[in-house]
Amino acid sequence: MQRRFTQVDVFGPAADGFGNPLAVVVDGDGLSDAQMAEFAAWTNLSETVFLLPPTTAEADYRVRIFTIDNELPFAGHPTLGSGFAWLAAGGVPKRSGQLVQECGVGLVQLRTDDDRVAFAAPPRRRTGPLDEASIATAEAVIGIPRRQWVAHEWGDNGPPWMMVELADAATVREVRFDTSRLGALEHLGLIGRDSGRFAYEVRGQVGAWEDPVTGSLNASVAQWLRARGAVPADYVATQGSQLGRRGEIVVHDDGTAIWIGGRVRPIISGTVEL
Repeated sequence: MQRRFTQVDVFGPAADGFGNPLAVVVDGDGLSDAQMAEFAAWTNLSETVFLLPPTTAEADYRVRIFTIDNELPFAGHPTLGSGFAWLAAGGVPKRSGQLVQECGVGLVQLRTDDDRVAFAAPPRRRTGPLDEASIATAEAVIGIPRRQWVAHEWGDNGPPWMMVELADAATVREVRFDTSRLGALEHLGLIGRDSGRFAYEVRGQVGAWEDPVTGSLNASVAQWLRARGAVPADYVATQGSQLGRRGEIVVHDDGTAIWIGGRVRPIISGTVEL
């Protein structure tokens, strides 16, 4: 069966360049779990999203989010990209300029403005300092002892991020991950204070694979930094420099929610046989 398909770039810079690609199967209804998982593995992208009818009247649409080897209850750049793709495919939201996405963690609010999309960061399911075992894992993976870290924290909002703040952006960029020390489903995020246009440099490692630009990680980072008073209500982070990407993540705290936004643009449109 032919199904509408698009591939979009999420968190790309305002000028030329790329952020993180996302595959979206627009007509996902009727596919089995196995079919979704198989196609997501075939795309070989960090995530593939399947758009589905919502199961609650509050939502505009529902998504299922697959990596190449598992399903996620929530992820950031798939949330932005799927909202954009749903609108581009003719979706009509219940509220102009706003979307409600249904996914594994529940309902997620989005705001749209042309090619800019933002989501309200969901609550973290686990917070507080990393446990000793996780600290030891992070030390082994990044090769920097904890005594040289600025801070560490759990940021589990679906993906279970272990977050570590290092001395500065240059230190973050210099890290060479020893992926043999990280489990296939373990998530490690690094941040370091930057200067100039960007407040922080961010990197996200999942098992043996480094994510170019990560919405879920940046959402947890923003909640952590805001709670510490380390950043103003509005700031821009960057991610992907070590992979040749120039991701730009726009953060806005409106006093009620922290919004994680970025640019989305279509790259490929057509159909797939599924």
